[in-house]
Amino acid sequence: MSLSLPADPPHARSLTGVATESIAALTGQSAWFAPARSVVICVVDGLGSLNLSARKGHARFLSSLTTKRDVARTVFPSTTAAALTSLLTGTPPGQHGIVGYRLRIPGTDVLPNQLKGWETDGLDPETWQREEPLMQRESRRGRPCFVVSRPEYVGTGFTEATLRGAEFVSAVDLAERVAIAADLAARHSGALVYLYAPDLDSVGHKLGWESEAWSATLETVDAAARRLAEALPADAGALVTADHGMVDVPRHRQLLFTADSPLVAGVAGIGGEPRMLHLYTAPGSASEVHAEWLASESSRSWVMTRDEAIDAGLFGPVAEAVRDRIGDVVVAARSAVAYYDDRLADKGAQKMVGQHGSLTAEERVVPLLRLGAFA
Repeated sequence: MSLSLPADPPHARSLTGVATESIAALTGQSAWFAPARSVVICVVDGLGSLNLSARKGHARFLSSLTTKRDVARTVFPSTTAAALTSLLTGTPPGQHGIVGYRLRIPGTDVLPNQLKGWETDGLDPETWQREEPLMQRESRRGRPCFVVSRPEYVGTGFTEATLRGAEFVSAVDLAERVAIAADLAARHSGALVYLYAPDLDSVGHKLGWESEAWSATLETVDAAARRLAEALPADAGALVTADHGMVDVPRHRQLLFTADSPLVAGVAGIGGEPRMLHLYTAPGSASEVHAEWLASESSRSWVMTRDEAIDAGLFGPVAEAVRDRIGDVVVAARSAVAYYDDRLADKGAQKMVGQHGSLTAEERVVPLLRLGAFA
């Protein structure tokens, strides 16, 4: 059976290559970017290329940089934990092992949150995430490496898993983070600076990317990007990119599982997130669960067995140790729907409007905008 999955264009740039090509630019060996004395990688969480194009009037500076070739494809699933880990290790999810927002630890019934569940569920940042962070590798080689982000991310499990080896500099205000990043790039020859801006994603989840609040936040991000361009030394390069885009899913488009739903018969655990589910099945139930989902949901979602998803290359090459982290059945939303387990007592997640995680262009195509020496 053909899955009819969306295909990336030939020679499409992957978010997985952004940091490695930036490092190569520091020695004049990048195939993507011009040589630079130092580099700032600015990740605006949740800024999809199509979202930016639709609201270009609220981002006049960033939109002035956009051309058809200034995009990249994020990984699958198109979610922060998987995408940032791929960016910061230079490897696909099937290799580093962060193949979703919530995953089952093989051999257990525990499904930790991959952004916030490290400490509570006992995940070891040096082993659960299986690849060496690029910052650690480059720091060990003597390169100055810095992370400029919000203070609440200092020392978290996800930070240690993806950014260890770098010096962490924190500031609440985005404009202040931009000034710090530009200063670090100016003062440290050969520096690799990672600048993170989560503000747009937070607003999008709460109110939707089509909200006035999202547009207002985009204006703030646009002003910050302009300040970064103005503050950079002429020989420093910078990029503005993102981990994923966003799709708004109003309440009436939510699909809820109840105790008597045939879609949860034989399902022992649900991982992933509302637009990209990992369904972990009870022993011997995988075929039946796959058939039920395929019959019910194939008109609005891609429904795959684990082997089909792996064979299609969705997670990149998959290490043997990662296979069982992937659901027995994988469901990726094609239309503007989101799936929720209504049996859970906590309904807070159902309040989210902006969503991501699946294979659509809205979720996977992200900007790759050049500043400074990269322009």
